[in-house]
Amino acid sequence: MDREVSQIVSDLLGSYQEVGGINRIDCSNLPSKPAIGAVCEDLLRLAFPGFLDTEAIASEELENETAIRVSKVITALEKEVVRSLRFVAEGGSVPAERAHEMVCSFLRQLPGIRRVLRTDVEAAYDGDPAAKSFDEIILAYPCLEAIAIQRMARIFYQDGVPLIPRMMTEWAHSKTGIDIHPGAMIGSHFFIDHGTGVVVGETCEIGHHVKLYHGVTLGARSFPKDGEGNPIKGVKRHPNVEDWVTIYPGATILGGETTIGARSTIGASAFIMRSIEPDSLVALPEVTHDIKDKSAHRRFADGEEGN
Repeated sequence: MDREVSQIVSDLLGSYQEVGGINRIDCSNLPSKPAIGAVCEDLLRLAFPGFLDTEAIASEELENETAIRVSKVITALEKEVVRSLRFVAEGGSVPAERAHEMVCSFLRQLPGIRRVLRTDVEAAYDGDPAAKSFDEIILAYPCLEAIAIQRMARIFYQDGVPLIPRMMTEWAHSKTGIDIHPGAMIGSHFFIDHGTGVVVGETCEIGHHVKLYHGVTLGARSFPKDGEGNPIKGVKRHPNVEDWVTIYPGATILGGETTIGARSTIGASAFIMRSIEPDSLVALPEVTHDIKDKSAHRRFADGEEGN
């Protein structure tokens, strides 16, 4: 090891001793981000067979292909679930049988998830005039990918599996720009048009037939703290959105006590921290614009005026 490398290593080792809280040394492995990403890809293939594969799948091959893929997911997920459970287990021991049952229970719920995802595809098709087919939505709409992974991750979230649910939704977030916490409760026929910049918080409750546009935030108004100044976890912090609500781009809705009533429309760039009654329209006042004739300015700049 040359002198320069030796000095860098020495400095880093000193940093590892000095700076705590961001090291994980002499501990069991945590779930692997690349492995969870690969599992997410396979789960999407199970949810939408034939859409994400490079080769066509014939009906006579479907059973065998599905069995291979399910077995692959079970093998990969069991390892990551064991690592995840070991993270919170006293003594670090987790029976492999427990992880196997949790993974199989998760996979047994995929048919139900697929039924709800079909309604999300319908909502996208009905809600976007540019959508030409269900196929286009499944192949090209980032919202469907983000929603599908969130609906799956929520199963693990409800089962109390640490780390993995959030890793799954953050994998989808990194790909789509849509950040939906695995704890959010979302009804059927959910559509996010365009999607970039949407944030849906952990304790959000979203009804059926809800449509969001890009840049919408369903967030927390504040973070309650205990007597020692530490954030209190597990309290309702994010809003409820009832059935048939549309929220336009850039709207921000905050607070665990805030409810957007059914069939309401929230206009672009609205900022809301109180409940809205059903059948309401919330819109900012019209802005006055100063409109000038650019052609006159151009003639003056070119020296045509006053010649």
